[in-house]
Amino acid sequence: MTSERAPRAEPPDGDTSDEVPKRLREARERSGQSLRQLAKRLDISPSALSQIETGKSRPSVRTLYAVVSELGISLDELFDHHGARVAPDQKPGREPVVDNGWIPSGSPQQPLLREQDRPVLELDTGVQWQRLTAEHDPVVDFLHVTYEPGGASNAHGKLVRHAGREYGVVLSGHLTVTVGFETYELSPGDSISFNSDEPHVLANNTDAPATAIWFVLGRRQSDPRQPMFDSPAGDSTSL
Repeated sequence: MTSERAPRAEPPDGDTSDEVPKRLREARERSGQSLRQLAKRLDISPSALSQIETGKSRPSVRTLYAVVSELGISLDELFDHHGARVAPDQKPGREPVVDNGWIPSGSPQQPLLREQDRPVLELDTGVQWQRLTAEHDPVVDFLHVTYEPGGASNAHGKLVRHAGREYGVVLSGHLTVTVGFETYELSPGDSISFNSDEPHVLANNTDAPATAIWFVLGRRQSDPRQPMFDSPAGDSTSL
């Protein structure tokens, strides 16, 4: 495998990655926490959090999930061009009320999202997320994900966990998905589903980009601040 990553494709017009640092900082300020206080709760250094908030570095998947969970905001709020729409009785920065625990109240104003308009998050460790819902969805994360060669959902291949259940199908390339002590090699057309509270990590160990559709249900009240295992995913038994 070559050590060089393939050139990153230019993001679509809907890219909101430049707004992510600002939105994270605003959410922290709304929560009343100082930079040092939040960094301590996340178990990262204040300088690392400062670099994320100023756009000098990008968070990993694990860190991003930890930050939004700690601040009580929805992941979709980071994608949304116009910011989250908050109900009158809803505290800013919190997820909208769900009528029956499954279907959000109201109907989407715009159900269609064109490919060129997808909001984008560029993450650390060679991962890009494109949101596939036209509007904020408080229930699910519906994503088109790209893993560059050598990219992984967490640095150093450490396994993490969070609330919810995940469903994914590989569109191109190859993804290695480790869940617990088992490792699965996914090729185009292969799909997988697992509980997100099982320690897991996704990685592209090839020299070509990998793309997939990923669907995460119930990723609220997550707390993925600590990796579950110190050993890289490659140390797990491979199927």
